[in-house]
Amino acid sequence: MFYFYLIPGLGADERVFQNLRPLLRGETRILPWLTPEPDESLPGYAARMAATIPPEQAGLLVGVSFGGMVGLEISRLRPRLRAVLVSSIPDASCLPPLLRLIRLTRAYRLFPPQWLKLFPRAGQWYFGVRNGAEYRLFRQILRDMEPVYTRWAIHRLLHWDSTDVGRNTQILGTHDRVFPPGPAPADYLIRGGG
Repeated sequence: MFYFYLIPGLGADERVFQNLRPLLRGETRILPWLTPEPDESLPGYAARMAATIPPEQAGLLVGVSFGGMVGLEISRLRPRLRAVLVSSIPDASCLPPLLRLIRLTRAYRLFPPQWLKLFPRAGQWYFGVRNGAEYRLFRQILRDMEPVYTRWAIHRLLHWDSTDVGRNTQILGTHDRVFPPGPAPADYLIRGGG
């Protein structure tokens, strides 16, 4: 049996995969977010997530956004799993300029993640949410965001220092605002995708 381990993006959950899951041929498992330990590193967090996957298991780790970064860290511990990065980056050097600026200025510390719930239209634009059904799902996901996890994940995303993470497949949209296509070529570039 072929396995797909699905890792949602920052603050999201299994609902982000509702349109993808029916298309996958094989066993699909959502890797749910865990509550981070105080000051837990991303590799340490990924190790706890990897503990739910048998070491000999082959398959794909499909991670969206921050989930792709976690998937790369898991693939170091489970080398028979290949990471597929959807709207994500293959290593820390690919962090886009806007996120580098946010990291440099530490602006993310000034605004609690819960504030995004107050301004869903700004999030709608930034995350490329297009229609009514997507917007309703986006608002539900915002409503369900866990602040402790979200603050930890934002910090870990901005301060990820990983390089040489091994083989992976990167899928980006040409209109992605969070992780736009950069100088390194993506394996698959979806025209109009965001």
